[in-house]
Amino acid sequence: QVQLVESGGGLVQAGDSVRLSCAASGRAFSSYTMGWFRQAPGKQRAFVATISSDGGRTNYADSVKGRFTISRDNAENTVYLQMNTLKPEDTAVYYCAASIFRSDYVVAANFHSWGQGTQVTVSS
Repeated sequence: QVQLVESGGGLVQAGDSVRLSCAASGRAFSSYTMGWFRQAPGKQRAFVATISSDGGRTNYADSVKGRFTISRDNAENTVYLQMNTLKPEDTAVYYCAASIFRSDYVVAANFHSWGQGTQVTVSS
């Protein structure tokens, strides 16, 4: 198991940028696919982005492609989500998660460890 703690959320204006961080503790971080998901009020948790264990492959939801970038630093046991050109519809609680499956397996059920989430609110 791996413990995950997100940080970096807050209240921003449309068009702003925010970088979320997810610090992992426990063994084998570098062996896991990592993902970011988000959950808006009244909606189900949705896939945002994943990154393979070595950082070589990434996947993005269509709604964030070209605006968000996922990256990781295995030496620091941290995964990041750089979010640019934010829109009000990006408002959600953002969660990072770890998976033993390939990074193109983006369903939330494939992820076994989750952080507590960090709120991102984008005002218009």
